[in-house]
Amino acid sequence: MRKNFGSKPMLYPQPVFIIAAYDENGVPNAMNAAWGGLSEENEIMICLSADHKTTKNIQVRKAFTVSMATAEYVAACDYVGVVSGNEVPDKVARAGFHIVPSSFVDAPLIEELPMAVECELIEYNPENCRLFGRIVNVCADESVLNENGMVDPAKLQPITFDPMNNTYCVLGEKVGNAFSDGLEIQ
Repeated sequence: MRKNFGSKPMLYPQPVFIIAAYDENGVPNAMNAAWGGLSEENEIMICLSADHKTTKNIQVRKAFTVSMATAEYVAACDYVGVVSGNEVPDKVARAGFHIVPSSFVDAPLIEELPMAVECELIEYNPENCRLFGRIVNVCADESVLNENGMVDPAKLQPITFDPMNNTYCVLGEKVGNAFSDGLEIQ
C-alpha cells in the first residue's frame, strides 16, 4: 500500500548545489539550492528567488558557478544556505571557504568544493524564479578523479537533500552500469 503526500516539491535525489557569484564590487557570495538540474545539453536551470544576494549578483555579473556540495563540507554548505548574503556580506569567508576566480566566466570557484559547473547567464525570470545558465566549463580537482581521469562519485561524495526528513545524504556507491545492465533483460 502507498501513502499519498499530495502535490509537494519532493524528488529523489535532489542535488545540493552551491551557487556562487561576485557582486558589483567583486565580493563573492554563495548560496545553497536544491531545486535545479540540467535543462538542455549545455544548459542548467535553477529555481532561485529574486531576493537572494546571489541572484542579484548573477544578474549584475551575468555569470555564476555551481559547485556540488560534499559530505566533507556539509556544515559549511548548509551555512551558506541558512544565512543571507544580504545580511552577512562575508558569509563565504565565515563558512571557511576560499575563493579562486574561474578562468572561464566572471564568477568565483570555491576551492574546498572539488567539482563545479561554470556558467554564463542566459536569462532569469523573477516571476517564476527560474534561472537558466549556459554551461561553459565543468571542472574537477584531481583528488576526485578515478584512474581514467573521470569524476569518481565515491571520492567526490556529493550530497543530496532529503526533503521529507530535512537531511542531507551522501551519494557514491556504485550499484550498476548505465546503458548496459538493462540489456540483460532483452
